[in-house]
Amino acid sequence: MPRLESKVALVTGAGAGIGRASARALAAEGAAVMVTDIDLATAEGVVEEIVGAGGTAAARKLDIAQEGEWVDTVAATVDRFGSLSILHNNAAMVGEELTRDLDVVQMDVELWDKTMSINLRGPMLGCKHSVPAMVESGGGSIVNTGSISGLSGEIILHAYAASKAGVHSLTQCVATTYGPQGVRCNAIAPGLIWTQVTEAFWTQDEKDAWFEQHLGGRMGSPEDIAEAVVYLASDGAEHVTGQVLRIDGGFLSHYPTVPRIRALRAAAASEGS
Repeated sequence: MPRLESKVALVTGAGAGIGRASARALAAEGAAVMVTDIDLATAEGVVEEIVGAGGTAAARKLDIAQEGEWVDTVAATVDRFGSLSILHNNAAMVGEELTRDLDVVQMDVELWDKTMSINLRGPMLGCKHSVPAMVESGGGSIVNTGSISGLSGEIILHAYAASKAGVHSLTQCVATTYGPQGVRCNAIAPGLIWTQVTEAFWTQDEKDAWFEQHLGGRMGSPEDIAEAVVYLASDGAEHVTGQVLRIDGGFLSHYPTVPRIRALRAAAASEGS
């Protein structure tokens, strides 16, 4: 039996990357999915994929920083599918603007404010307008996309990192406040996930530096994250709320010297043989 049969999901930033993979995975498990993105054409493309695979979905343009659009989108979701039981707050700042997100001394204040309006106000507005619909439907699950950047320091992306730390705190606050009304709220904290944005943003040397810290021998994919989203959205995670789940291939689980020590010991072993 599909894990999400009879449930209704709303996914933001669902036109590509993690959002696309999550929308497809939620639909594959039986959920009716409102696929939203600031680029409507990409959302419509994902709907075609879902419907083509036998699922149920509709598309809608959504700028997550605009409260009025959230009001209309939640209402449209309930009107189309009858309820709202899952929200995947996934959309975030992406693309060329990330290259201007440097350290705090070099920070462009306008970029800082824009990052916060998308990465933090957007998920807040999603929670604000989805929670009442979930309560009315008998409960629900919110899955926010955070980041390991919000759990540890970086030498760049200071605005992005601070916004994601805020998402983690927002997650715990929503879980604490609305748990008694049947609404669970968790966050996923991906590491570096292999998407078109990754390809465009990181140089090969930077990718290699990230890769050597992964313990599983590969980089993460959008589908890795989607699997966690489905679990947290499902009744199988009924006792899981207020959590920030790292999905980073073990990136933050060990001393940063481990790759270097491994190389030294391998060299010593080779000389000894």
